[in-house]
Amino acid sequence: MESWLKSCGAKGLDDLKLADFPGTGRGVKTLQSFKQGDTILTIPSDVLWTVDHAYADPVLGPVLRSVQPPLSTEDILAVYLLFVRSREGDWMYDGLQSHIAALPTSYSSSVFFDEKELEVCAGSSLYTVTKQLQQLLVDDYRALVVRVLGPHPELFPLDKFTLDDYIWALCTVWSRSMDFVLPEGKSIRLVAPFADMLNHSSEVKQCHVYDPKSGNLSILAGKDYKAGDQAFINYGPIPNNRLLRLYGFVIPGNPHDSYDLVLATHSLAPLFKEKQKLWPKAGLESTSTIALTLTDPLPKSVLRYLRIQRLSEADLASVKLQKANVADEQISKSNESEVLQFLVESFTGILDGFGIQLEKLEEQLAKDFYPVGSNSWAAAHVSLGEQRVLGLARKRAQYLLTVVESGEDGKAGAPSATSKACAYCGQESSQLMVCGRCKSVAYCGRQCQVAHYKNGHKAVCKAPAPGKTEVK
Repeated sequence: MESWLKSCGAKGLDDLKLADFPGTGRGVKTLQSFKQGDTILTIPSDVLWTVDHAYADPVLGPVLRSVQPPLSTEDILAVYLLFVRSREGDWMYDGLQSHIAALPTSYSSSVFFDEKELEVCAGSSLYTVTKQLQQLLVDDYRALVVRVLGPHPELFPLDKFTLDDYIWALCTVWSRSMDFVLPEGKSIRLVAPFADMLNHSSEVKQCHVYDPKSGNLSILAGKDYKAGDQAFINYGPIPNNRLLRLYGFVIPGNPHDSYDLVLATHSLAPLFKEKQKLWPKAGLESTSTIALTLTDPLPKSVLRYLRIQRLSEADLASVKLQKANVADEQISKSNESEVLQFLVESFTGILDGFGIQLEKLEEQLAKDFYPVGSNSWAAAHVSLGEQRVLGLARKRAQYLLTVVESGEDGKAGAPSATSKACAYCGQESSQLMVCGRCKSVAYCGRQCQVAHYKNGHKAVCKAPAPGKTEVK
């Protein structure tokens, strides 16, 4: 593969080498030192796997272009990969085939887990999505056979385009492609030979760059490297449930763990048509998926959605008058209480639905109950992360409900100066960290302080007036 890439104009390959590393497996090794920001690799446009190149292929292109409606980007790239792999002995594809020969023959994405392995994360969003995806892949393959593969057996012999082959090709696209937004607002997805061997590290800055003028893909040094180091790229702030589904690995203690909360309202619900007009004003839709994270386990958007969903006819008139920031604050005490009570009950129900509860998972992982690196071990870390996020979300909702029902403040989420609990998550502690500026609220840790500041405290955080007594 390297010789072919060099002959096509790739640069930097003399200073890099494919190698096996403990913990991450196959990756890219540096053969010299680099400073952060140096260009370490450039892959020319002509050798990239892209939709445009698939369409331009003299044999495959006419078939793909004739399919209406067009195939998805993922399916086009998957078919392109399998088509090239099937053209044994065809010199036109020798270079691309050398890349395919370097690809893994199997993947560890969650779609390949057996039932016992997947059951470890039962109750998680990954469990549900993986079950749905496994059936969807079967349905999509059958549709692909009808629309593309079956009508052209001379190009797509079904013994080389099986369901297993299709899933392998999709996993190749999911785990090795890069996405870029172009200046005119369009986007491009590509797979770059050799560059796709770089592993992920959150310790490096984003360092893969696409030049829309030349069409070349470049990799920069995301940090300083010494000769012999493994070079990395940064996939971005991705939670474990997505890492395992798309890339086949997890990061223990991932700070980006999240839970996707789906909020929906039936069209026959009371006042639905009026509420349907209000959600867009709040930056939402009648069905909204909102990410709960470790740093923001209960986003304002969740409260905005449910405040509108739970509107009574009496509250509706006042809300309609709002032109901006609809439902950004408490509408009425009864509405707020209903919303927060619903959230507490919902989060409790979701947490109770996990097959293995948080405390037991933590104990199992501490005792190496699951072999490190195994599918079950990875599934356990996904479940662990999601339950931690949901636990924080429930604590936050419980705290806000206490504030509303106690009448300490007219606005849910406003910190109570006299509270001995964390102003964000509500967790009681004897060692709270007081806000260094206003001195009026305290937190159980840095994460809650940052989250609370972003979610409203910033607007009210002011240094105490001279001579004013501070709350201790």
